Amino acid sequence: MPDYFYILKPILLLSEIMAAVVGLFYVSKLKNSPWRFFIYYLVFIATQEAFWHFDLGIGARIKQVYYAYVGIPIQYTFLYWLYGVQSLNNRKLFTICISIYLLTYLPIELFFKKLEVVYSLNPSVGTLFLIIFVILEFLKQIKDDSILHFRDNKMFYINLGVIMLYVGTYPLFCFYGLLRNHYRGIWELYFAYFLIANSIMYILFAISFIWGKHLSK
Repeated sequence: MPDYFYILKPILLLSEIMAAVVGLFYVSKLKNSPWRFFIYYLVFIATQEAFWHFDLGIGARIKQVYYAYVGIPIQYTFLYWLYGVQSLNNRKLFTICISIYLLTYLPIELFFKKLEVVYSLNPSVGTLFLIIFVILEFLKQIKDDSILHFRDNKMFYINLGVIMLYVGTYPLFCFYGLLRNHYRGIWELYFAYFLIANSIMYILFAISFIWGKHLSK
């Protein structure tokens, strides 16, 4: 790994833990709101990343399998729910997107059976649907004028963070193997952006609790 990895990776972990801790301060206020699930999600992410951050003697292959079949799918599933059900109130779109996304595992298991394919195909399809949700969320905010009051809008910060990370790194994961194997310099720069954008996203998630109205959709 490049030298910057050993600096940016701990910063990312700290930002994930910070977002979870900030969220926990609002558990009592949101205990009857669907937003409480966002707090549980952040706690799960922080716990997951803290566990894998330290070398516990678990093989790298097991870690890759965990993220491919558990860690990454849970992230996409929750974000689809947050956008499709919680914010856009469109359960049909959520069901369609999550169904197609999960079906991407079938051809991988039946025909490819290669973990490397999961890390390219799965995030590519998952982020493609996430881009649709991001666009619909922005259109919603423009339509109801909530974007004009972005400081109080929880979804504004979440949407901005998702754009920076998932949309911003879409080409990286589409061409992950190609860039890493044949264009190492570009891959290193893009991977640095991935770590930085990831950290900023969780900082924005924390801000969504601090500045966003707790009853906002």
